[in-house]
Amino acid sequence: MDPDLMLVIGLVVGGFSIPSIMGALADGRVPRAAAIAVMIAGGLIVLAIRDNPGGYQLADIPDIFVSVVGRYIN
Repeated sequence: MDPDLMLVIGLVVGGFSIPSIMGALADGRVPRAAAIAVMIAGGLIVLAIRDNPGGYQLADIPDIFVSVVGRYIN
């Protein structure tokens, strides 16, 4: 799998887990599903960083996101 794709999927899954965490905490429940989503997102991001020889800079993330989305939409 492409490291850029893993990074984007990890960021999207991590972003979607934030409302789940907030909802579970607001209802007084344990955020089990959100915790699993955060672990999956973290694992994908770590794999992407490890597989990319040059690493990632924070300023490169928007360009990577747009290139991955553009690659799979076309």
